[in-house]
Amino acid sequence: MDIRKIKKLIEMLQDSDLTEIEVQEGEESVRIVRSIAQPIEVKTTSSYPASVSASSENNEVLENESGSPIKSPIVGTFYRRPAPDKPPFVDIGSHVNAGDVVCIVEAMKMMNEIKSEFTGIVVAIHAEDGEPVEFDQSLIVIG
Repeated sequence: MDIRKIKKLIEMLQDSDLTEIEVQEGEESVRIVRSIAQPIEVKTTSSYPASVSASSENNEVLENESGSPIKSPIVGTFYRRPAPDKPPFVDIGSHVNAGDVVCIVEAMKMMNEIKSEFTGIVVAIHAEDGEPVEFDQSLIVIG
């Protein structure tokens, strides 16, 4: 199932009074369940199980930083480099322009390039290579 569709389902669930959405597409299915004041949980029957939980502690810390956060559009695995033997896309202090690739988030064996929406200097990197990331988690902050 396309990651963009899963992201859209999560957004629809967050913007509505619904507590559960289930979609089946061929052999793949996704079920997203939300409880009031509880984390959102994503269960999938494809080869890549995923779980999304809203971390209020993490969001509170990140809101105090100055700069514009680049957030993960999907649940997946964060990578700073295009390949293990290549240098990172960006480091703290690197200058980036809007549209520059700053990292990769792998989801369901697809490498998704994450591009900066902002022009500026990288002031923080919140994820490590190979670390799982959540939907809407701040990955990099541009100041």
